[in-house]
Amino acid sequence: MAHNDTHKISPEMQKCIDACTRCAAICLETMHHCLHLGGKHADPEHIVLLADCAAICRTSADAMLRGSAHSGHICAACAEICTACEASCRSMGDDEMMKKCADECRRCAESCKRMASMAH
Repeated sequence: MAHNDTHKISPEMQKCIDACTRCAAICLETMHHCLHLGGKHADPEHIVLLADCAAICRTSADAMLRGSAHSGHICAACAEICTACEASCRSMGDDEMMKKCADECRRCAESCKRMASMAH
């Protein structure tokens, strides 16, 4: 199979890859933080959402790096999950780590929405 040299990563795509990579990392850090805090922070639904967000962010970044024809759909799903994760983190109150995670999820969702709209 011949190597495809036509896949170029645009500046906008690189921004989205970077946003997804940062978001995945902060979601994993936040999950660890929440498990140590316990109580409502360790609610299984919240923890699973953080894990889902980290996973879809990694998948989205990987799809863009591969030049996948499905990256637009994956970015759309990523935006949806990041938005849900942002809301969940914001609902946890005034914890600095929750705010940091929510802000990163919002930035990633916005970037992924742009990428998804560009792909269609």
